[in-house]
Amino acid sequence: MKNYACYLLSALLCCQLVACNKTNIDTSTTGTGGASQEVSSFSLAWSEYPSWSVFGVADENGLVDKDEGKLGSIEKKWGVDIVLKEADYDTCLTLYGTGTVDAVCMTNMDSLAPSLGRDSVAILPTSTSDGADACVAVGTEGVEQLAGKTSYGLEMSVSQYMFERNLEILGKSVDDYPFSNMDPGAAANAMQTGQEKIGSIVVWNPFVLDTLRKRDGSKVMFDSTSIPGEIIDMVVVGKDSLAKDGGKAFACAVIETFYEVNRLLADPETHDETLIALGAKFSNLPLEDMEIVVQQTRFYKSADEALGLYEAETFQNEIMPKVVKFCVDHGIVETEPAVGYGDPEAQLNFDVSYINEIQESAMPAE
Repeated sequence: MKNYACYLLSALLCCQLVACNKTNIDTSTTGTGGASQEVSSFSLAWSEYPSWSVFGVADENGLVDKDEGKLGSIEKKWGVDIVLKEADYDTCLTLYGTGTVDAVCMTNMDSLAPSLGRDSVAILPTSTSDGADACVAVGTEGVEQLAGKTSYGLEMSVSQYMFERNLEILGKSVDDYPFSNMDPGAAANAMQTGQEKIGSIVVWNPFVLDTLRKRDGSKVMFDSTSIPGEIIDMVVVGKDSLAKDGGKAFACAVIETFYEVNRLLADPETHDETLIALGAKFSNLPLEDMEIVVQQTRFYKSADEALGLYEAETFQNEIMPKVVKFCVDHGIVETEPAVGYGDPEAQLNFDVSYINEIQESAMPAE
């Protein structure tokens, strides 16, 4: 399950840069002929979440091969070996922050702290929370009745961000709405089992869906639909890794892999089986639940949609500054990282060049 706990800065400052790895591929199995071929190898850490489980499905479909020394069809096309490392979210952040992996799936909020110790490039937005994060309460008719009552969720995370942003939008004072740290799974279970103390929780799917079904009288007070494009799931690559031989090809292969699985989701003939495969990797949810999940975790399923986010003035001049301010105000980062857009000198650079590369490569020759 995706855990939005923000990574500790002290661990990130110990960044160990990854050496460029080469892998010998047995080309007798790749169709390229010859005995062996040396290609650059890169690693991507991912945890179970709808738009990140895409990479696990891509492995099952043969688009990539998660193991070192073996290539899927997209890896062959780009001439890179992508090693997929599945782990829980906190472990993924640690692997990236210490330089153990080249790339990681993480949120825009959680990308700030690592960038202070390792220059980072956000190459791809994968999804945005569009109802997947919610404040669920029982015995409360409206937000006004939540005043003075404690809401439980993961502190210094997108849960708390969503909670406070909604209060701000509603014109409420955050000081009047206490927020207390609690593991989201534990908070959801406490509400579902009727623990009297827990009357309001701030969690994400599948905890939201489960709680609404299992606890009579529970309902959503507000959710992330009010802050579209603010909670972003992404693929982030170390600037050091992109500078290695094959770095550009690695970024392009990752992006094309994501879009290829999205094409399978968009095709009526492969939609159900692909969504079922995603559900098997995301909390073992069945098809009917995954249909809801992908509505509330909206994928940036094409290059145009990704560019529409990263290049938008609202995202650059309003949304990311809000996210950065929240992280500074709550002590998630001790200082603001330099955030840029197509700026190679920025500590966290939202770079659309790799998305553009994929878009251009898909255009028919004139």
